[in-house]
Amino acid sequence: MREPIVVIVGSPNVGKSTLFNRLTKSSTSIVDDISGVTRDRIYGSVEWNGKQFRLIDTGGYVPNSENLFESAIREQVEIALDEADAVLFVVDGRIGLKPFDKEIAGIIRRSSKPYYLLVNKSDTSKLSVYKNEFYELGFEHIYDISALNGRNLGDFLDDLQDHLPFPNEKDIPDTRLRLSIIGRPNVGKSSLTNSLLGYDRSIVTNIPGTTRDSIDSVLKYYGEEIILVDTAGLRKRTKIKGNIEFFANVRTYRALWDSDVAILLIDAEAGIENQDQKIIQEAVRRRKGLIIAINKWDLIEKETNTARNFEAAVKEKIGMTDYIPIITISALTKQRIFKLIDLAKKINEERKKKIPTNQLNEVLQPLIAATPPPATPTGKEVKIKYITQVGEHYPIFLFFANEHKFIPEHYRRFLERLIRENFGFEGVPITVSFKEK
Repeated sequence: MREPIVVIVGSPNVGKSTLFNRLTKSSTSIVDDISGVTRDRIYGSVEWNGKQFRLIDTGGYVPNSENLFESAIREQVEIALDEADAVLFVVDGRIGLKPFDKEIAGIIRRSSKPYYLLVNKSDTSKLSVYKNEFYELGFEHIYDISALNGRNLGDFLDDLQDHLPFPNEKDIPDTRLRLSIIGRPNVGKSSLTNSLLGYDRSIVTNIPGTTRDSIDSVLKYYGEEIILVDTAGLRKRTKIKGNIEFFANVRTYRALWDSDVAILLIDAEAGIENQDQKIIQEAVRRRKGLIIAINKWDLIEKETNTARNFEAAVKEKIGMTDYIPIITISALTKQRIFKLIDLAKKINEERKKKIPTNQLNEVLQPLIAATPPPATPTGKEVKIKYITQVGEHYPIFLFFANEHKFIPEHYRRFLERLIRENFGFEGVPITVSFKEK
C-alpha cells in the first residue's frame, strides 16, 4: 500500500509554500510576497511520530479568473484534490475571509476527502482570534497556526495523522515486481501496455490524455506475476499548455514512487526533453530502478539514425546517470518489448543485490590505495579504512574514513564508478556515504 498523499490548497500569497517548507524541512518551494510565485505542484515527504506521508504544494487558487495563469492554477488544484487522501485549506488570518474562500471551501467539501482549515499567520496566541471569522465556512477541523514559526503545527499533525490511510504493518507485503511505464503524454505508454498484455487494457488514440487514471494490470510472464502500471497522460484536452505537463506529472510521480522499476518511454522522433530529465532525476532521488525505452523505433530511418548514435546522444543528455540502460523498441510491432521485461527483472534483482563485506574490501581497497582521496586543507592524509554495504530496499555503501568531511564530491563519484565497474548495479541508483572510522 502506498504512502498517503496530502495536498495544500488556497488562494495566492497565504503562506502555502512556507507551510510546505516547514513540514518537509526543506526550502524547495519559492517563498515571495508576490502572489502566484508557486506555479507548479511541488512534492515532498513529511515524517511525524514515526510515520510518513507525501505532501503536495499547489499554486495559488483564484476561482473563475479569466487570467490564464490563474485558470491554470485552478485546474491544478482540482486535479490535486482528485489525487489527495486529505486536503489542507490554508487562509490568511490577518486579511480575513475573502469572497472566493467560500467557493474554494465548497469545492473542497465536494471532494469528499478529509479536510482541514489552517488559519495561517496566527503567530502568537493573541492572534488566535483570527480563526473565529472562518467558522462560517462550516469546517469541523480549524487550526490557528503559524507556518513561519511552527505554532500549533504539532497538534494539527496529530489530528491529521489519525485520519490518514497509512499502510497496515500487519499486511502481508506484495513481493511481486511493480513495473511502471512512465513518460510524457502521447509517447505510446498505453500501446506498450496493450502489447505486453496481449489485449487492449487501455484506450489508445493519438490525442494526448486519453488515459484518465493509472491502471494496474497483472502481466503473467513465464509463470511469474508482474504488476504493470500504465500511467495516465491527461484528463482532458486543454488550451492551457502548462497543465498538460502538470497533469502528466501527477500520475507519473505517483506511479514512480510506488514502483520498483520504471520504464521511461521516449518518442524516437521527439528525442529526450527537459521533462524526461526531470523524471530521471526524481527516479534517482527515490532510488528506483530505471530503463530508458526509445519507442516508435519503426518510424526511424536506420540508415541516417542508428541506434548507437541515438543512444550516444541520449547518454550525453543524461550525464552522470549514464548507468541507465537504453533500449530501442516499437510498441506497435512489438519489437524488443519483452526484452524490456527481462531487463526490468534483472534491474530489480540488482537493487536487492548484497556484496559481502570481505569482497568489497578485497576488490576496492587496492584501487582506492592507487588513487587515494585528496588531502585535507591542512595537508592531513585522508584514509578509507573499511567499506560495507547496508540498506534493505536499495544499495547503500558506507566508507569509513578519517577526516571524511573533507572528501570532495568528485571523489564520491569516483568511488561510485569503481563500485559499478566491479559489481554491476546496472540501472540502479546507489548511495555512497562516508562515516568516521
